[in-house]
Amino acid sequence: MTAFPGLATIHPPSGLVLRAGDLVLRPLADADLPEYAALLRRPIFEDEHSPQVFPWYRAEPEVRVREALRFQWRLRSELSADRWTLPLGIWAGGRLIGCQDISAERFAERRTVTSGSWLTLEAHGRGYGTLMRQAMLVFAFDHLGARRAESSAVLGNAASFGVSRACGYIENGTQISSLRGSVEEEQRFLVTPETFRRPTAPVEVEGLTPALREMLGA
Repeated sequence: MTAFPGLATIHPPSGLVLRAGDLVLRPLADADLPEYAALLRRPIFEDEHSPQVFPWYRAEPEVRVREALRFQWRLRSELSADRWTLPLGIWAGGRLIGCQDISAERFAERRTVTSGSWLTLEAHGRGYGTLMRQAMLVFAFDHLGARRAESSAVLGNAASFGVSRACGYIENGTQISSLRGSVEEEQRFLVTPETFRRPTAPVEVEGLTPALREMLGA
């Protein structure tokens, strides 16, 4: 019987795992998508009519799930050193509670990453938002060699602003949202290795192989 290589061998991102405290961050696999779909049907925002609500979340739950699955598969197919996004699922106690994305364009030249994240409402207020962002930044700065990390949030999003400041981000001007379906004004944030406030919990990184480094331009 022929033995085939594992998926991480032929698709290196699938072998990446970050561990920080109680959290595990790793790219979503197809086997995770039913749990991911169930999570997308759960509340994420206290006020679903707030300007802070992501445009994609305003869709009906089944449409939201269908488009989210398309999004996950599209990110895999479009990943290249020129432009990539790693959509990391967040697990706490073995249960999926949200997502932390990290993205870059021309990373080999620009050494800059951007990020976005969300947690299911019941996971708010436990420090997970800060720790998962810190874990992502340790990965970006210490393991990929990033020199800048950028983020943004709709004006008035106190929780997101609090996470950014807890991680050492500074304000970096404003912009109109680039998300499809939104024209909200956003606060931009910037953090560098020098201003980064590191987590007290150690961050372990597994699966950052030479092949994955090449794919990411790192």
